[in-house]
Amino acid sequence: MSASPEDPEQLHQCALQLAAGELPAGWDIVPSASGARVAVNSQLQVYYKEFPSGSPLQRLQGMLQGSRVTRARRGNDALLYAGIEAPTSLAWGTLPGGGEYLFTRAGAGRDLGRWLTQTLVDRTGEALATRRRLLESLGIFVGRLHATGFIPGELKPGDVLAELQEDRFQFTLINNEHTVKMLPPPGRMLLQNLMELNLLPPSALSRTDRMRVFVGWRRQLRELSPIETKVVAVEAFHQAMRLMYERGQL
Repeated sequence: MSASPEDPEQLHQCALQLAAGELPAGWDIVPSASGARVAVNSQLQVYYKEFPSGSPLQRLQGMLQGSRVTRARRGNDALLYAGIEAPTSLAWGTLPGGGEYLFTRAGAGRDLGRWLTQTLVDRTGEALATRRRLLESLGIFVGRLHATGFIPGELKPGDVLAELQEDRFQFTLINNEHTVKMLPPPGRMLLQNLMELNLLPPSALSRTDRMRVFVGWRRQLRELSPIETKVVAVEAFHQAMRLMYERGQL
């Protein structure tokens, strides 16, 4: 069946099919690092994400802090209210067996991993200038997020969409179940975010590339001392390299 993004009942029926392993017309499965079932309808520009019922501890957490879908919607809404691009929630509900689902309007652009891989092909002229602008803009964007107290729960390259609009990059955060707002932002959470941004091999992201992101980020957080920021940058890089080595990605 083809669902309308304005019809929650149609989307609910679509969710039941997707949860049962069926693919309604127009829908395709999207690979997900988290293991959750994710699908997209490119024509409607709508994403589906399934949230399993989880362990007893996770269900208790849901009773105290809101379900995973509730937290994802809350994170999206908080970012949108602050003028930061995030998915728009369209419909949500429960599935047989206790799981939940969430339909969102697809964000504009491509994820950072695809952008950075594409701009590796031509490292001269306008292509090189675009890559540098992307990296600098990314650093400024993340720095402004942190300066206003937003800590994305997921900030790996696949969790950030980038779109070039009239010579400027617009970024969208797409996985906000664990996004929080805390001022001042805790150092360990800043480190975690920067480590996740570094989760690309040196062949895709050079040390100079990483420095461009870091410099843009650093300029937005002037309350941090040069020593503090240097320690965070170095540790974020080393943690990312260790994690990718352990995963066999290096």
